[in-house]
Amino acid sequence: MTFIIQWFGKRQNGGQEVKSVLNIVLVEPEIPQNTGNISRTCAVTGAALHIIRPTGFEISDRTLKRAGLDYWDKLDVYYYDSYADFLDKVGPDAPLFFFSSKGKRCYTEAEYPDGAYIVFGCETRGLPAELIEENIHRTYRLPMRETLRCLNLSNAVAIVTYEVLRSWGFEGLV
Repeated sequence: MTFIIQWFGKRQNGGQEVKSVLNIVLVEPEIPQNTGNISRTCAVTGAALHIIRPTGFEISDRTLKRAGLDYWDKLDVYYYDSYADFLDKVGPDAPLFFFSSKGKRCYTEAEYPDGAYIVFGCETRGLPAELIEENIHRTYRLPMRETLRCLNLSNAVAIVTYEVLRSWGFEGLV
């Protein structure tokens, strides 16, 4: 795992500035296969993965291999003991974007700045209601048929990730 000190939109690695980074945040993920798919999305796009505990699975070499996380060593991953710990580490001015079926605006309406943090809830409960209420002005949804509950977490993350990267001109990707 690579340890990189991260600022809003710029990464420093050995004193050298690196391209803008997208941050994918999973709040209490429950299914290791979804986290595995998301880690692969992070690895191939250069996004950093932020995991907020508790998780519904053990994070160990054995469980990661079983979940297909063979790209784990090719991404920047950060762990937090709680959402409060995450906020403390990223700071009060972090550009946070929340995703929920309860969002009022479509994910394509957002303007994602460099260093954006796209935040997703766990598979069975989504984001906590109070978090959505406090951040409704920056909570977005993916369009779906009205009668269906939600899209798979790893699919939702991939869709939003590529929308952000598209808006950035796919910087650094071929």
